[in-house]
Amino acid sequence: MDKVQRMARENGVVIFSNSTCCLCYAVSILFQDLGVIPYVHEIDHDPEGKETEKALMRMGCNAMVPAVFIGGKLVGSTNEVMSLHLKGSLIQLIKPYMPN
Repeated sequence: MDKVQRMARENGVVIFSNSTCCLCYAVSILFQDLGVIPYVHEIDHDPEGKETEKALMRMGCNAMVPAVFIGGKLVGSTNEVMSLHLKGSLIQLIKPYMPN
């Protein structure tokens, strides 16, 4: 869990992903289209991937991937990110991580 929390704190927008997950890719592209390059950590390429998955579950991730953190806080998965985007709230959350 420390590794997940450290990555979330050290990077503005973090997506815990699997390399073959189309929803993970879609969320990543959404952030890029909004002007933020997220830090993407592909769990399936991580030797400690199983521990990372367990940590994400303990933190409250319903869907294993994508698990999105903004500003060190868990936002959720695809549904939560898209809901924030449709409400217009996502931009406010990522504004500090957008280039000037």
